[in-house]
Amino acid sequence: MSGNRDELFMGSISEKSERLYNEDLAPAKERNWKVYSLFSMWMSDVHSIGAYTFAAGLFFLGLTGWQVLIAEIIGAFIVYYLANLTGVAGTKLGVPYPVLSRISFGVFGGNIPAIIRGVVAVFWYGIQTYLSSVAVTAILLVIFPNLKSWTTHSFLGLSLLGWVGFLFLWLLQVIIFTYGMEFIRKFDNFCGPAVYIMMLVLIIWIAVKAGGKINIGTSPVHVSTGQAILAFFGAISLVVAYFSTIILNVSDFTRFSPSVKTTKAGNFLGLPVNFTAFALASVVITAGTITVFGKAITDPVLLVQKIDNPFFLVVGAIVFIIATMGVNIVANLVSPAYDLSNLMPKHIDFKRGALITSILSVLVLPWKIYGSPMAVNYFLGSLGAILGPIFAIMIVDYYLIKRGKIDVHALYNEGDSEPYWYQKGYNPKAFVALAIGIVITVPLALIPTFSVLAPFSWPIGVVLTGIVYLAVTKKEPFVTKEAHETM
Repeated sequence: MSGNRDELFMGSISEKSERLYNEDLAPAKERNWKVYSLFSMWMSDVHSIGAYTFAAGLFFLGLTGWQVLIAEIIGAFIVYYLANLTGVAGTKLGVPYPVLSRISFGVFGGNIPAIIRGVVAVFWYGIQTYLSSVAVTAILLVIFPNLKSWTTHSFLGLSLLGWVGFLFLWLLQVIIFTYGMEFIRKFDNFCGPAVYIMMLVLIIWIAVKAGGKINIGTSPVHVSTGQAILAFFGAISLVVAYFSTIILNVSDFTRFSPSVKTTKAGNFLGLPVNFTAFALASVVITAGTITVFGKAITDPVLLVQKIDNPFFLVVGAIVFIIATMGVNIVANLVSPAYDLSNLMPKHIDFKRGALITSILSVLVLPWKIYGSPMAVNYFLGSLGAILGPIFAIMIVDYYLIKRGKIDVHALYNEGDSEPYWYQKGYNPKAFVALAIGIVITVPLALIPTFSVLAPFSWPIGVVLTGIVYLAVTKKEPFVTKEAHETM
């Protein structure tokens, strides 16, 4: 077949196993996600309460506003490069992340990295829904002050008003995903830009309150020069780690892109360009809060509540609710929906996978998880630390071992003669490398003794796991029956 770099797989899958195939996991037939849609997808992923708090929170590493901004820009370019690796593969093959993982882990082995990613997403989907519901309850209390009595009693750790806000947002998101990926694309097209309006309002408001005296050359925490240098590179690494989940499964979206050029353009606008603008806004606003309130306020919802105007409070809360819903669906719903579908393709399609994710996100009582630093740091932190090694194995296998020559049809077939069958559907070498990577990254991320290296656990895991996988895998040409040239 032709070696054209922009060649896309558009054929149908004639032979397939019902344990590996359904229409949602099949190579994408419709390619409607053009530059603006991918740009909006990244905006939805970036423009959230969590991303704002993360970006503003880098001040507390002992960095000035300028240093935080530069670290975030460098981190955004690194994320752009990494997202292109998985994103371009998704575009060329037209397959979602769990199917992409079959290439290196085996047609059944791919379930393991998919489920790990899915479990992380389920918890964060619930947590993000809960964080948005806090804004809902704030709006309700402004409009209906008498509802304060609904906050005095709780059930399973959440007040009656809290349950109202949480279930309202939970149901709203359920309605959105039932319309499928095309509706999600249109929803994202709206979510991302809406936040910039609110950010502009916050910049103008804080600038007026500060009398124009906003100094982004200050930091609320003072550290030595050596500590500041370490913190700077740590901030870059943390930016990359923050996006590590979407880096892994961005093919869930780029599979619908019509070309590699479109994918790269959408990623460029959504990451270096958009994240720089968002980071600049968050840095300026946070620096302004230091001037006005004598301390850095990193939660945009808390900041909006300080605006002495009920109208702007309500509008601001609504905007951040919409933004967080956007990132929640993009980063925490689409992935586990595909991951669960990949587990049982015959019985679970994308919509059923999304519904199961939504139900599980309630059952894990996310407000309790979020309220427990130990649960977040040890449970979710350990799961997140595994994502770097998974990424390394997939990328090394795709680009260095198989050199982009993929038999797409074989990703949906089982049997000893199939190239991704390995040993009974699992690739032992990939799991050996993954185990070694986990042994390295999880202790670095969780054990206090290694706290200095903790911000660098993701890149360390990627590099070392990639080297191990390359070493244990024979560097022989990977020949398939109908290899599809994607390099």
